[in-house]
Amino acid sequence: MSEPFNHGDPSNAGLLGQKPATPGRASPTTGVGWFAVAQTVKFPVPQRRQTAAVQTITLPASPAAFADAGWSDIAPYYEDLATASLTRDNVEAWLKSWSQLEELIDEAGTMAMIAYTGDTADAEKEKAHLRFSTEIFPQAHEQGVRLSKRLLDLDYTRPGLETTVQRFRTDAEIFREENVALFAELEELSAQYQKIVGGLTAQWEGETKTIPQLQPYLKERDRQIRERAWRLGNEAYLVHRDELAALFDKMFIARTKVAGNAGFPNYQEYAFKSKHRFDYTPADCDRFHEAVERTVVPAVARQLEYRRERLGLDRVRPWDLGVELERVESLKPFDDAGVFVDRAKAIFRRVDPTLGNEFALMAADGLLDLESRKGKAPGGYCTKLSFRGKPFIFMNAVGVADDVNTLVHEAGHSFHDFAAHKQALIWQRSPGHEAAELASMSMELLASPYLQKPDGYYTADEARSAQIEHLEDILFSLPHIASVDAFQSWIYTSGEGHDAAARDRAWLEIRSRFEHGIDWSGLEQERVARWYRQLHIFEYPFYYIEYGIAQMGALQVWRHSLADQATAVKHYREALALGGTVGLPEIYQAAGARLVFDAETMGELVELVEKRLTQLRAA
Repeated sequence: MSEPFNHGDPSNAGLLGQKPATPGRASPTTGVGWFAVAQTVKFPVPQRRQTAAVQTITLPASPAAFADAGWSDIAPYYEDLATASLTRDNVEAWLKSWSQLEELIDEAGTMAMIAYTGDTADAEKEKAHLRFSTEIFPQAHEQGVRLSKRLLDLDYTRPGLETTVQRFRTDAEIFREENVALFAELEELSAQYQKIVGGLTAQWEGETKTIPQLQPYLKERDRQIRERAWRLGNEAYLVHRDELAALFDKMFIARTKVAGNAGFPNYQEYAFKSKHRFDYTPADCDRFHEAVERTVVPAVARQLEYRRERLGLDRVRPWDLGVELERVESLKPFDDAGVFVDRAKAIFRRVDPTLGNEFALMAADGLLDLESRKGKAPGGYCTKLSFRGKPFIFMNAVGVADDVNTLVHEAGHSFHDFAAHKQALIWQRSPGHEAAELASMSMELLASPYLQKPDGYYTADEARSAQIEHLEDILFSLPHIASVDAFQSWIYTSGEGHDAAARDRAWLEIRSRFEHGIDWSGLEQERVARWYRQLHIFEYPFYYIEYGIAQMGALQVWRHSLADQATAVKHYREALALGGTVGLPEIYQAAGARLVFDAETMGELVELVEKRLTQLRAA
């Protein structure tokens, strides 16, 4: 089992999830050497595309045209769209032209982001990334709102466009010109966070290790080795605690101003609106927290007691959470990039031949950056290259079982991107993050029957151990999700979020509510450090409850797959193909699931996980 929940935790495989979008942008969703690296990804040789069919607007043939562009190079394209004649007769051609412009800009900026997160120490890559994130994207968002108002004024919609129009209307309602500079400031602050944590290292046996590279030692049977690795990982963050706290102070002030400028009493209410959360409310999130407290926290406590007994300990400490219980030796699924990638291809072909072919295409095109290395941003993500219609996967692999889980998870996002790209317009391809995470978390469970050799990474006994660890992680993830979401709610609604010391105290209090059975005595500062490691809190506020909502959906998909795997996969792919053309409840329904906030349904799904754990342990 991993440290409780890995999403965005650099001590583990990293952010399990699609990289969230810059406000107003579409989601930024065998290799060279050991792993393919971001620097090897090139713009494709452009294919001739039709000239945009609105008056005389002509767009570049490839995102490469915008690779070195400034806003002054891009603004005229928006101006052409803003001044072109627009009627119900030509609105579809106008939308297509606008969509193609967004594809070009989005991919150019995404390539800059990929290059920077792959090498945060490179000043030129940082400069290019910041040019897009602080100069181009905020102003493109402003122009996007301007163009969307033209569509809204036309009062035009059609089947498949309703959700897009609803989002446009929301963005227009909350847009304030004075927030453009604040979003640019927040992007700069986020880049500072990435630079700080991306450069963290520790000395281990005379070698310099990145924080993710300490992860294998957390699985060692020797408890002293585990403790030393755990403490080193936390100490790296504690050294920078004051610097990170001061950075967050600035983020809090900027976000509070954004909310106030848009007429909201606090940033939480602004965030729900800006994230297009049309189908649930902060009160529903509170219900989710309460359901986790009632159903999942006791289940996790039972798992911790089982762990304590199996390890022969008098108490479970934080460094006891990663060691294998079912095996003496830790799982080592691969030590070679070719094996890692090739077996993933085979696993996905077993799930569905089309998915296997899509992953193979990514590998062949160098769209994987998988190895942990110094200077690389922490975590992991899947981002989409909107122009060419292909995804890119980024992670920090170190050769442990969590790497397999992470790759399968991010591949779920990539399959979503492939499926949704069939939608005509860029906005129709982007569902909410709740649907994006449903794609990734469901894939973790749908792929689990195929992890065994010869196609997969493990022997039969190893595959059983890996599935046990995965199901344990699911249980442990939910209290962490509730903690992070409740903490962010406190930050932006309590009136004390500006106070660094108060934030630390609140984290400890909230963490104690959802985390029982682990002895943290003498480790208060290390327990505090956990929230500083959570990049979502710094970079993507309120992007976390999506994981919990999606996990409930994924467990429902899994429940169906236990009875009929082929039908469950069919419904899964049908849901992915909807992109953002329908609402969240309809996407979940297509996948054979529904939104869950209540303790009764959550309890049923938790019981299913515990039952399966018992069966696997008895095998």
